Amino acid sequence: MTMTQEIMTLGVIVLVTMFTRFLPFIIFSSSRPTPDYVQYLGKVLPSAVFGFLVIYCLRDVTFYSGTRGIPEIISIAIIAMIHFWRKNMLLSIAVGTISYMVFIQLFF
Repeated sequence: MTMTQEIMTLGVIVLVTMFTRFLPFIIFSSSRPTPDYVQYLGKVLPSAVFGFLVIYCLRDVTFYSGTRGIPEIISIAIIAMIHFWRKNMLLSIAVGTISYMVFIQLFF
């Protein structure tokens, strides 16, 4: 790509990103109440995404061969304990990821 094409590409990326960030504030202004279905999605989607992540991460785990499955189960237990204790999804994901990496690198 030439320098002009790179600048144009970057400009389009910036404009599209800004548009997608500003669009909810344009559609759902503060003068009107937020629709019930948007509030419902705001409540259920984080948990649904978290559930999909668990299923996606465990799809190739073989629980019947070698030590496979043990670090995953321990990490899931740690994630559940942290989440029930602190109720912070970001903290749960971070601690779970770090614990899994520690188990894989040091113990399994």
